Amino acid sequence: MTESNELPEAPEAAREVFTGEALGRAEAFAKLLAGPGVVRGLIGPREVPRIWDRHLLNCAVVEEAVPEGTRLVDIGSGAGLPGLVLAIVRPDITVTLLEPLLRRTNFLGECVAALELDNVEVLRGRAEELARKRTFDIATARAVAPLDRLLAWSMPLLEEGGELLAMKGERAAEELDAAGPQLKAYGARTAELVTVGRGKVEPPTTLVRVVAGQSPVRSGKGTRHRRKR
Repeated sequence: MTESNELPEAPEAAREVFTGEALGRAEAFAKLLAGPGVVRGLIGPREVPRIWDRHLLNCAVVEEAVPEGTRLVDIGSGAGLPGLVLAIVRPDITVTLLEPLLRRTNFLGECVAALELDNVEVLRGRAEELARKRTFDIATARAVAPLDRLLAWSMPLLEEGGELLAMKGERAAEELDAAGPQLKAYGARTAELVTVGRGKVEPPTTLVRVVAGQSPVRSGKGTRHRRKR
C-alpha cells in the first residue's frame, strides 16, 4: 500500500463522537476496513485515507436521529456502514446487520467478534425474505438503492410508527419527490429530509426520514390492520 493509501490516525472529531470504549472499537474497526476490508473487496483501496471522515464519522452521526433502546436493522449492510458503526457508538441499541452476500456476512461476523460487540447480530438474507417475520423500530440503509426501492424493502420490516433513515447525498430531495407514489402506497405518515452531524462532519450527513404507517401494501392484506405489540 502506498503512503497515500495509508490509514490516518483518528481525527479530533472522532474523539468527540466516539467516547469511552467506543473510540478504541472505532479505531479497531477502521483497521479492519483498511486491511481485510480492502483485501476482500468491501471497500476500495482509495477509500482508506477517507475511512474516518467519509465513512466512520459520516455514519456515526446518524445516531443523533436514533432513539434510546432502539431495535435497528441495517439493510444491505455491506461493510457494516452504517449499522456496525451505530452499534459501536450506541451500545444501548440492538443492531441486526442484514446482508445477502456470504463474503460480506463472514467479514461482518469477524468484525463483531473482534470488536466484542454483544448488541449486534449478523443475518444473511434479503429484506424481502425477512418481511413480516420480524419487525424493528428503525431501518437504516446507505448506498443500497433508490428511495422507491428502499421503501419496498424497509416498510414491511418496521413497526407502525417506526422509521426508515436512508443516508442520501446531493439527490436526496429529488429522490424524495420521485418516491411520492410509493410513500402513499406504503401509508407513510411523514417523509422529510433531516441533517445530522453539524459541526462534526463536513458536509453534514443528509437523511431521508420516513415514518411508517399502516397500509394494505405493508400488511400484505387487502384491508388495514394494526399489529399487536
